[in-house]
Amino acid sequence: MATERSPRPEWDEKHLRAAVAAAGVALWAWNVDSGEFIMDGQGLDLWGVPDGTPVTFEELSSKIHPADVDRVRAAFTATRAIVGAYEIDFRIMVGDEVRWLSARGQGNDADIAHQRMFGIFIDVTGRKQAEESHELLAGEMSHRVKNLLQVAAGLAQFTSRTATTTQDMTRDLVNRLTALGRAHDLVRPLPGREGTAALLGDVLAVLLQRYEDTGAFNGRVRVSVPRMGIGEAGATALALVVHELATNSIKHGALSVANGTLDVSCDTHVDEGPGDDGHADEMVIVWTERGGPPVVAPTAALAGFGSVLIERSMSRQLGGSIDFNWSAEGAIVTMRISKNRLAK
Repeated sequence: MATERSPRPEWDEKHLRAAVAAAGVALWAWNVDSGEFIMDGQGLDLWGVPDGTPVTFEELSSKIHPADVDRVRAAFTATRAIVGAYEIDFRIMVGDEVRWLSARGQGNDADIAHQRMFGIFIDVTGRKQAEESHELLAGEMSHRVKNLLQVAAGLAQFTSRTATTTQDMTRDLVNRLTALGRAHDLVRPLPGREGTAALLGDVLAVLLQRYEDTGAFNGRVRVSVPRMGIGEAGATALALVVHELATNSIKHGALSVANGTLDVSCDTHVDEGPGDDGHADEMVIVWTERGGPPVVAPTAALAGFGSVLIERSMSRQLGGSIDFNWSAEGAIVTMRISKNRLAK
C-alpha cells in the first residue's frame, strides 16, 4: 500500500523571512551604478546603522576595519566578473567592537535586476575567534616544543659531561626530563595578569608530590607560597633546580629517612619601585630540611648534586642566586629569584 506523501509547503514571504531571521542571515542589495546599499533590519543591526538611514557602499566602507578595507573594495568590484558563488570574510568596527562578517552572493552579474546585485551577510565572529585561538595555540605549542627540545639537548650535553657511566647518564637524564614533563603538564595561559604558564604553588607541589609518600606518613613535604603566576621559561628553570635539590635530599638529606621533613616557603618584595636594598623585583624561596641524618657540607667536586646545573639555572634563566647553609639540623637553601624572569 503506497504511503501518502504530505503536500509540499507553500513558502510565502512570511515563512522565508522567519527562516532567514532564525538563521541569522542579513539581506542586502547593492546598486552598482549609484553605490546605494539597502539592507534589512538584521543587516542594519550587524553594521550598527540606525533603522531608516540611507547608506552607500562608500559609507559602509568607512566601518570596515582599516586592515581589510582595500581588500574588500577590490573583492566587491571583482565579484562582477566572478562566475559562480563568491564569499568574502572581513572585519567591521561597530563602536569599539570588532565583528567578522561574511558577504556571499553570485558573481558575473547573475540575477542582477535594475543594476542591483543581491546577497547576504552572516556574522561569523565566533568562528573567526575560534580559528584565531587555534592558530595562536598551534604557534604557542610549536614555540614551546622548540624550547623544550633546546633544553633537552642542553641537558643531554651537561649530563654526559658530569656522569661517570652510561647508566648514570641515562638515569640522570631521564629523571631531569621527567621533572620538566611534570612541570610542563601545568603550562597554560592564566587569567588576568598572573602569568602565562602556571601557578608557582602548583609547579612546586607537582614536582615534590612524588616524594610525599616515600616516608612513613603523609605531610612530610609542605609548600607554602603566595598565589603567583610564572611563565614557561621560569617553570622550566625552576623545575630543574627543584629536581636537583630533591634528588640530593633523597640521597643525603631529610627525604632519605622516613621521618624527615621538607618545608618550602616564599617571601616577596612588594615595593613597586626600587627599594633601599635595590631588590624590589626579587622574591626569595627558602628550602628547609629537618629530621634527616647529620648534615655534611658537600665538596665542590660533588658533580652528582648537579651544582653546576643549579647555578646556571639560577643565574642565567632566573636572574638570581642560591645560597646553601649546611646547618646541623638540616640543609637550608635560599633562592633569590627575579620576579620578572620567573614570569617569562
